Amino acid sequence: MSLKERITEDMKAAMRAKDSERLGTIRLLTAALKQKEVDERIELDDAQVIGVIDKMVKQRKDSIAAFEQAGRQDLVDKEQGELKVLQTYLPARLSADEVAAEVRAVLDALAGELGRAAGPGDMGKVMGAAKARLAGKADMAVVSAAVKAALAG
Repeated sequence: MSLKERITEDMKAAMRAKDSERLGTIRLLTAALKQKEVDERIELDDAQVIGVIDKMVKQRKDSIAAFEQAGRQDLVDKEQGELKVLQTYLPARLSADEVAAEVRAVLDALAGELGRAAGPGDMGKVMGAAKARLAGKADMAVVSAAVKAALAG
């Protein structure tokens, strides 16, 4: 069963259970998926679905930070509920050590292509390769921090 099919089945289950909070979040997710499919005229595969979910998770985290600063606990609770539902569809994330190991592998491969060790000026190239390799497996903020640390050291 594809991730998209699982989301659809979960939406039906939430309807049957009359779980309005979960249903609302899943409906937001399906709307975002359909919007991307219509905009790009493609059928999303699991990796692209995870990309959309990642984007929505990041939006929720940003919103939570903003609402906490503004003292709006009611909105923080709502966003945290949505965040929990969205995170159930993401695969297990890599630990910081695993991310660092993957970044090291990317740097080694890139050094072979460049014919020299990657430096701080190669941040964009390294991030592009790391993003392609780790999309959906790790939080990109953690990947970025690992790349900066590896390039600086």
